Amino acid sequence: MKYEEKQPGRRMLLRIAAGIGAAATVRLIAADPAAAPTGPAAAPRTPSAAGPPAAGPPATAPRRPSAYRLQPMVGRAAEAAPRRRPALPPVRTRPFEELPDLGHAMVLTFDDGPDPVYTPQILATLRRHQVHAMFFLCGEMADDNQDLVRAIAEDGHVIGNHTWTHPLMTGLTRAEARDEIERTSEVIRRTAGDAPLWFRAPYGAWNRNVFEIGAELNMEPMAWTVDTLDWDTPGTDTIIDRVLDGAAPGVVVLSHDAGGNRAQTVEALPQYLPRLIDQGYRLTVPYRT
Repeated sequence: MKYEEKQPGRRMLLRIAAGIGAAATVRLIAADPAAAPTGPAAAPRTPSAAGPPAAGPPATAPRRPSAYRLQPMVGRAAEAAPRRRPALPPVRTRPFEELPDLGHAMVLTFDDGPDPVYTPQILATLRRHQVHAMFFLCGEMADDNQDLVRAIAEDGHVIGNHTWTHPLMTGLTRAEARDEIERTSEVIRRTAGDAPLWFRAPYGAWNRNVFEIGAELNMEPMAWTVDTLDWDTPGTDTIIDRVLDGAAPGVVVLSHDAGGNRAQTVEALPQYLPRLIDQGYRLTVPYRT
């Protein structure tokens, strides 16, 4: 992988998101609402302790309208009244750190890929357990591994934007930041068929430019609740413990499928995933319409 996680201050940068504050509460619609148990909101495809997980809806199944919408930070002139200055919509100034309206569900996310060694192994484990996840892709990796981008999409996972080269976005000019984000959305759209609807800033480092550009490109900002710190190769058992200790309704788990040696991440996933399922968690992916 072109991006290597050896930049100084990464541990500090990973905590930047925590200082931003709690994310606003949203309601989500999940990919297989019919399979979800009763609860605060519908959410997709996570197995429960009662039996094997649902296989998910057929490709032709209609999706209900999303109960939440992106509120862009930048308004556009209303065509019907070009002389009137439109009111700006509410500004999103914090990323979502958890998804609280999913019932007894969690979201698994993987950053920095796709990687030709580790991503296929993670996909195989998720497929075996009929679980979907979110993959935040780096554009240069997506461009080099287009077959894997298509495989992620075909398996029903949600693809997010994680910039082209994984830079510290708060150190870029607005033009540089837009290029990083826009190029990545374009390669994902061209390869997977749809532009991403979610964006995650590298290192969890956000500023107004990043929020505005993501909103202009119709993406919601996503952070995380539980950080496995797997990039630091802490040991397979430690990764497992961090996921299980942090398990709770609405939790978003951060892992990585690229950016370095991810063998521990690959080994941990098939060990903690069945245990989460046995605890009744649905591992879900949000979508927007």
